[in-house]
Amino acid sequence: MTTFTITHVILSLVGIGTGFAVAMGLLGAKRFERLTLVFLGTTVLTGVTGFLSPFHKFLPSYGVGIVSLIVLEVAIVALYVRHLSGAWRRTYAISAMIALYLNFFVLIAQLFLKVTALKDLGPTQSEFPFILAQLVALGFFTLLTVFAAIRFGAKPVTTLPVHVEAARAA
Repeated sequence: MTTFTITHVILSLVGIGTGFAVAMGLLGAKRFERLTLVFLGTTVLTGVTGFLSPFHKFLPSYGVGIVSLIVLEVAIVALYVRHLSGAWRRTYAISAMIALYLNFFVLIAQLFLKVTALKDLGPTQSEFPFILAQLVALGFFTLLTVFAAIRFGAKPVTTLPVHVEAARAA
């Protein structure tokens, strides 16, 4: 793997990890400022770096990347421009969780491409194990998104001070 590819993968994994932390915050009607910034930033950079790799033909990952960047733009506007006012609070929760799902969707696809045991189970990514993995992820993220939108949208947002956020994240 090239340094560029390694950087892209690290950005993606950091985005997924911090995205789950952000999701837990949304479920508790809390917003972790630094983790949210890292989640949104690394997820945007994941999408952007995905388009900077050598281009031979349009791949499904490019389509996912386009949708992800659009959804991330909505989340960023809801959070930093509209300041989670009114319906923007729920819009942020939904768009942030969709962005996390899309990043995770690509992770599953990459695992089935790169991990030998998974590649053997789903070499063309049209086999039952791959489809099942993606359906389970879709179901999980659908529930996560619904509950995050309900919980985060229904309660006033609590922004934790940085020192409290760091202690909870540890």
